[in-house]
Amino acid sequence: MRIALVAQNSPLAQHTDPRDSVAAARVSSLAQALAELGHRITIYARRDAKSLPGSAILAPGVRVEHVTAGPPAPLNPDQAAAHLADFGTYLAQRWRRSRPDVIHAFSWTGGLAALAGARGLGVPVVQTFNSLGAAEQQYRAPQPPSDARLRLETCIARHADLILASSIQEQADLARLGVRKNAVKVVPCGVDTERFSPDGPTADRGERLRLLAAEPLSAPLGLGPALRALAEIPDAELVIMGGPDQAELSKDRTYREIMRFARKLNVHDRVVATGRISADDLPALLRSADLLMSTGLYEPVGITSLQAMACGTPVVSTTSGAEQDAIVDMTTGLITPPGRPAHLAWRIRQLLANPLQLEAYGIAAADRVQSRYSWERIARETLAAYRSLMPDTAVVAQTAEPDESEPAAEPVRAQARAERRVPAGARA
Repeated sequence: MRIALVAQNSPLAQHTDPRDSVAAARVSSLAQALAELGHRITIYARRDAKSLPGSAILAPGVRVEHVTAGPPAPLNPDQAAAHLADFGTYLAQRWRRSRPDVIHAFSWTGGLAALAGARGLGVPVVQTFNSLGAAEQQYRAPQPPSDARLRLETCIARHADLILASSIQEQADLARLGVRKNAVKVVPCGVDTERFSPDGPTADRGERLRLLAAEPLSAPLGLGPALRALAEIPDAELVIMGGPDQAELSKDRTYREIMRFARKLNVHDRVVATGRISADDLPALLRSADLLMSTGLYEPVGITSLQAMACGTPVVSTTSGAEQDAIVDMTTGLITPPGRPAHLAWRIRQLLANPLQLEAYGIAAADRVQSRYSWERIARETLAAYRSLMPDTAVVAQTAEPDESEPAAEPVRAQARAERRVPAGARA
């Protein structure tokens, strides 16, 4: 099968925003997992750095094409939206020469470009949002979604052939946007279960019990409840990840605010900020924790919690979103109501006081991620979703890589679908 993945951020670029890094890693990991199952993948991403090549091989069976659409520099989604017409025009020209069997767009900007490029081709368009603006608005995200994003996400959701929601909650959020129930399937984000596993080195730690905050330093609103709970757990330390390099932490405004609040609670001597954590060091840090504590209001993907569980570290969560699907309460971790830090601390104290139960939770957490969230399983579920859009006679696997000069594949949907309306903002 020829599969086109459309994303705003290149998987080959260096991303300073953690959300962009997670989104780019999700696309590249899925692409590689699909390729390992015998399919041919092309990732189309906006060129967001001058150093990026026109095209490159990411992995066997996976090619990245960088599309010139706006300046070759990082742009936030609303800034990138002004250049999506150019993105869509490129895709339309490219796909007329070599039509994919299915198009899978990520984020609302990718969805607009994909719908514009697919117009008139009769190729099904699948959409993954990563995060819905309506949910971010409901849970008071630090950076509220723009009106344009809210409006266009609704249009994309109603015009895509299929939406892959990251959680049951997102499926419900889409229903509130007027999306048909049979147009949504839940396919969560996966985890690299070879990198993130209980086996491997563990970061150094002291004698205190170690709680690790799922929210990075860049998300201070989610850290408040964690600090309040820490005040009720006297034998533990709280490790906060992310932010600038360790040497620059003292100059960081968010770090100073967090430490000021920690002093007010008299827990500042038990708060450790790591600064920037490299991807190579993250598994060892996750293994070193007794428990990961997720206390944000909303987490659409839950990648940090999934990675911790894969490393054998249980998770206690008060967060709405994907973690409600991943965590099995009192089996792989704890789910507690938000806004009750004293109750959260009480449940954590009970668990930490029972080392055998804590170990059992960690074993169960790793088993759950291995069986439910491995990229191989996520890729197979994604393929099943693709195939649900295709005629019975469609080619479902293609182990040989065809030459670019081959005739375009036959349309996989009825011609009536080729005439579907797309949002005005998506038209090239």
